[in-house]
Amino acid sequence: MKLRQLQYVVEVVNQGLNITNAADSLHTAQPGISNQIKSLEEELGVSLFERNGKHITRLTRSGEALVGHFNRVLDEVEVIEKTAADHADPGRGGLTIATTHTQARYVLPTVISRFVEKYPDVTLHIHQGTPTQIAEMTAAGVADVAIATEALELFEGLCLLPCYRWNRCIMTPKGHPLVKEKLLTLEAVCQYPIITYVFGVADRSFINRAFVERGLDFNVVLTAADAEVIKTYVRHGLGIGLVARMAYDREQDQDLQVLDAGHLFEESVTSLAIRKSVGLRDYMFDFIEMFSPHLNRGIVEKVMAVSDTKLQQSLYEEHVANTETR
Repeated sequence: MKLRQLQYVVEVVNQGLNITNAADSLHTAQPGISNQIKSLEEELGVSLFERNGKHITRLTRSGEALVGHFNRVLDEVEVIEKTAADHADPGRGGLTIATTHTQARYVLPTVISRFVEKYPDVTLHIHQGTPTQIAEMTAAGVADVAIATEALELFEGLCLLPCYRWNRCIMTPKGHPLVKEKLLTLEAVCQYPIITYVFGVADRSFINRAFVERGLDFNVVLTAADAEVIKTYVRHGLGIGLVARMAYDREQDQDLQVLDAGHLFEESVTSLAIRKSVGLRDYMFDFIEMFSPHLNRGIVEKVMAVSDTKLQQSLYEEHVANTETR
């Protein structure tokens, strides 16, 4: 039995039983994966997959019973490799972060600068996407850390760590009628075309809910995943921008007026997610604490050690109380 064979089985399952996609993901040839899986089945004396010709259709009962063990073996191997690397060369390695455009553009730069200064020999990779894509990358082991506001809680294989709370603002061109409002209201906002995030980004559902609960009609004329794109179209007069407060840059956005909308919408919590039962390098713990100072190594290890989903949720809610508002 070889680790590579276990990896092939797990990746085929992760790719929805599609061997072609598994081969692309692992950068290897499709026939090699098929042959290695058959060799493993012969060695174990059981079939792991049911087949229709050359196509895999489902896991067998034996496969269902074994694939979880394969995952745990691969996780333990990763823990061993990371532990050994920390002892052999603690300041050298790689860190892959999966996050949204907003986090990558407005929050991460200062954290990354501090991290690079402390760990110049750690190679950094940042993947941007929707929260669902980010969670998928992290659950599959493509990324070490996920940072997002939505969807992370949908993946049972991830540990959630709350980082900070945030809310929204309205951006308008200078001299817009909304600027004259003494107290900004949803009734006033919905009088104008709105440019905001696509669904699945930056808790867009919170925005819709606020209007719907008040029985208000609102007109979203354009959506984008990136706040910079939203601001561009605000400048072109297509509507008012409803974006994360952190997206306002005092220097670069001097031509825009920013109106606080924190009293109009429910606060959101940005969270960091890591895979359960997978060890972190020492510098990864440092990165997490740089991003969110209340998440020290002790807290992170405590959450990772909990296997019960309900208890993890309880710990998450407990730590939310310690998050700052940005």
